[in-house]
Amino acid sequence: MDYRRGIALYDRNGIVRRTGLSRATVTRHVRVLRELGALVWLVHGSRRNLAAPGEGYTATATIYGAVIPPAYDDAMGHRLTGTGYEGRVCGVTPAGQELAVAAATAQSDARRQGDRTGRSRKTVRYGVPAQRERETGLVDNPAVDKSCSGGREPHSLGNYHRSPAVQVESGCKDTSRERASCRKAPRPSFKISRNADGTRRTAGQTKRGVGIIQQVRPRVPWTQGESLRALEVSLRPLTDAGLDAHMIAAELHSWMLTWRPARPAAYIRARLAQQSTAEHAAAELDVAEGWDEQQASQALGASRPELVLDVLEGLAAGMAAHSARQAELGLDDLTDANAAADMAAFLAGGVPL
Repeated sequence: MDYRRGIALYDRNGIVRRTGLSRATVTRHVRVLRELGALVWLVHGSRRNLAAPGEGYTATATIYGAVIPPAYDDAMGHRLTGTGYEGRVCGVTPAGQELAVAAATAQSDARRQGDRTGRSRKTVRYGVPAQRERETGLVDNPAVDKSCSGGREPHSLGNYHRSPAVQVESGCKDTSRERASCRKAPRPSFKISRNADGTRRTAGQTKRGVGIIQQVRPRVPWTQGESLRALEVSLRPLTDAGLDAHMIAAELHSWMLTWRPARPAAYIRARLAQQSTAEHAAAELDVAEGWDEQQASQALGASRPELVLDVLEGLAAGMAAHSARQAELGLDDLTDANAAADMAAFLAGGVPL
């Protein structure tokens, strides 16, 4: 204990060695002091190694602060400044003054009484037998046997936990062979794996999926902590879609994970479920808006030649507006006049470009 600052290092092993008590006793007494308010936490200890490389193991020590409980200050009439561990006595209350005066008076009376007793002892005549002195004042009590084992734990309070007596049922001693062979517990039900279309998944499909995953797992580092079987189950939407190992690895790398999932298979299932939900929502939105992807992907001049005319008219109008703007600003017109003339001729007479 540093009594100047009022702090103490909780060296439990050192206390056990110095006092001869057990670890449980020391821990219990420190807990009682904390509950009483005589000790407060200042630094919480940790088992994390704080030593530099090459040095021995060093952990963070627990540091307590020695304090006086507020109930004691209230009872003694102390006036405090500050709160908590920083509180200090700066004076006394009127009740504290009365207590201090009463304590000083009692101490003075005890001192005077001790002086009178000492003077009376000096007046005793020499030669008085010791037996007479014992009869008049002192009592010689026998020594108390205080031998005990300090290292043992005190007995627990309350009654002992007595186990009930064993109840032996009457009846046959041995079990019959027919009864022993009878299976009472229900047979375990095995889960049957099925494909997306509801058909039962065959062993060949599972073997093929595991073979693909054996090539995927070495290529994706954050999946290497999961078993092949779990990865095969979570990646079935991709393997059933016909993707090979390289395509599946590229898909997993496209997620750009900068961390390692604790359960890679569960993360993959959740991510694929989110993608499936998003694709389904986008498809429903396209249907609601009347979007036909096949028609939109066709060539412009294949089935709708009027689109070509619309595009060329727009380009000719844009180039004419640009040329006029350049002329207003007094700048050179850098557009291709031949291209504009060709588009105009095509629009006028249908001459091929």
